[in-house]
Amino acid sequence: MQGLKQLSLITLVVFAVFMQGCAAVVVGAGVGAASAAHDRRTLGTQLDDKTAKARLSSAFGNNPALKDANIDISVYNGVVLLAGQAPSEAIRAEISKTAQGVQNLKKIHNQMRISKPITASVAANDLWIESKVKSALVTDERIDGLHIEVEVEDSEVFLMGLVNDSEASIAVDIARNVNGVARVVKAFESL
Repeated sequence: MQGLKQLSLITLVVFAVFMQGCAAVVVGAGVGAASAAHDRRTLGTQLDDKTAKARLSSAFGNNPALKDANIDISVYNGVVLLAGQAPSEAIRAEISKTAQGVQNLKKIHNQMRISKPITASVAANDLWIESKVKSALVTDERIDGLHIEVEVEDSEVFLMGLVNDSEASIAVDIARNVNGVARVVKAFESL
């Protein structure tokens, strides 16, 4: 009888764990759907951006000349932001050339810096800065911060999105005033 109780308890715990996992998937899917619905881009454009990012990643990965570069790729409404570190100007130029070979891109912002790859501690600090900037944008009542994409690389903040001139100015001002931000670079598209 004791063995049956233990088996029942184990079954109940396993069931509860699986149900929590299902709830997380359902909640995650709901958040993703709400985010996609709130986006100013059409669903087709959002899909095109994801496809373009994958194509860029593949093109960079298949180019042996770029193996020593640290490339962070962002695509928003067909506009590409390349941030990271390249060991030389020649490799930075090769990154631009490779990106230009990818179809359906409106514009490429090559913000690669000539330097060694950042350390893990710098990358961790960048994540901290990114979370502070995103929080500041979302909580500011003057703009809808959900329309702005934020990337941080070596304490430089890169802002992307479909915004009007007023929203762009406010977003830049907010980001500049976050502790730890060294520089703010705009890669916005105007509405």
